Amino acid sequence: MGNVLKNIEKISIKKFQDDLISWFKAEQRDLPWRKNQDPYKVWVSEIMLQQTRVDTVIPYFNRFVEWFPTIEDLAEANDDKVLKAWEGLGYYSRVRNLHSAVKEVSEKYNGEVPNTPKEISKLKGVGPYTAGAILSIAYGIPEPAVDGNVMRVLSRILSIWEDIAKPSTRKVFENAVRELISHDEPSEFNQALMELGALICTPTSPSCLLCPVRDHCQGFHEGVESELPVKSKKNTKRSVDLVAVILKDEQGKILIHKRPENGLLANLWEFPNIEIHQPTVMDRAQISDLFRESFNLNSKLEKGIGQIEHIFSHLIWNIRVYTGSIISPFQENNEWKWVSLDEMDEYAFPVSYHKIVKLYHEYN
Repeated sequence: MGNVLKNIEKISIKKFQDDLISWFKAEQRDLPWRKNQDPYKVWVSEIMLQQTRVDTVIPYFNRFVEWFPTIEDLAEANDDKVLKAWEGLGYYSRVRNLHSAVKEVSEKYNGEVPNTPKEISKLKGVGPYTAGAILSIAYGIPEPAVDGNVMRVLSRILSIWEDIAKPSTRKVFENAVRELISHDEPSEFNQALMELGALICTPTSPSCLLCPVRDHCQGFHEGVESELPVKSKKNTKRSVDLVAVILKDEQGKILIHKRPENGLLANLWEFPNIEIHQPTVMDRAQISDLFRESFNLNSKLEKGIGQIEHIFSHLIWNIRVYTGSIISPFQENNEWKWVSLDEMDEYAFPVSYHKIVKLYHEYN
């Protein structure tokens, strides 16, 4: 932190704040969560914006707050409806944690989002960034809100060469923000840093000539802005081969399955599927045997209709898709349902399974 403090001393903090905040007030995008500073809506938007682009989030945010306008509405909603509202955004643990935390706020804090770092940080899914964003944007408390965007911007402005892929590096940037943040306008300051990273100080080819704080940027003056931030590469993604089946009964209804309540894509619905370890050598009869062993499903696979790929942050699903039928009765329960194609709209499915439905429609 010593070198960072020395670099902070090289700039006029008040002038930096003024240049940054005045630019933000003039140039900020018109985003729905900026219409007021309701802590609940700030919270929802920040959770949605993690790992997701702003343009993608806008319609989801509008629908979510239309379905659940208040903390009480979300706290009282059933899990399936909440997942349905989030369907397609991915990283579903975010909304499960949000739902759980909102229930706690409703019960423990009378529906008021806590306004202290200690209390808000206890809520499920609320890490340092989200806590800082809510406290600064909604409550005007000068807390840092450091995400990848902010680390990129400050690594260039302060010429910080720490690896931002390391969790320990976040503290360096949080301490830097504490030195730089405007105590008069912390909401505008933090949002301005985020906006600068989104519009000007982009990951590649930053628009330095348009930057409102270029005069303060040590990376620019040293000519190293394109080399910052330092970020080591993650491990390569693991590839998994799956077979999914669209199984019909005599009435033409399709069998769907609810995923476990823990783990990847928890509580979302899917078509029956299994992982296969020798995809090139397995025929339909062998695959049917695996479904019978795994799920007690007696099925007949009829046609292979194609393959879809779905990429997660840490793995790749290669899913071969078959159609088929059930050849002995299969009883519904909480985890298995027979539904028509129209009724499927009532259930929350991951994006990968929407791709399968699209493939099915194209085939038929």
